[in-house]
Amino acid sequence: MDNYIDNYAQTMSSGELAISYAIGAIIAVLGIIAMWKVFQKAGEQGWKAIIPILNAFTLVKIITGNGIKFLLLCIPIVNIIYEIILMIKLAKAFNKSTAFGIGLIFFSPIFMLILAFDGSEYVGPQG
Repeated sequence: MDNYIDNYAQTMSSGELAISYAIGAIIAVLGIIAMWKVFQKAGEQGWKAIIPILNAFTLVKIITGNGIKFLLLCIPIVNIIYEIILMIKLAKAFNKSTAFGIGLIFFSPIFMLILAFDGSEYVGPQG
């Protein structure tokens, strides 16, 4: 697999590689901005979005009311199922529909930006 990636990278021109890295960086920054705003809407401090383990803890705390449940994300297979449940509950925590939760599952960066900048308000883990 590493050989494939190395060979692919070698066939790309430096301009293509720079564009790929720039697009990745833009998506990452937009994701951080979206999570920062979602945290602020839920009454948490936005800077927690930039610290890797703390952001998972805080997001699960916003969604379920108990942040320690984020440890379920460390268990293989369970993490996939739990992530799906979390995204639907995140939508409910901001008074959104299950369809919005499905959007969060499949198009997370876009729907997190929508959640961050729309007029929805945080209603809590009970939804």
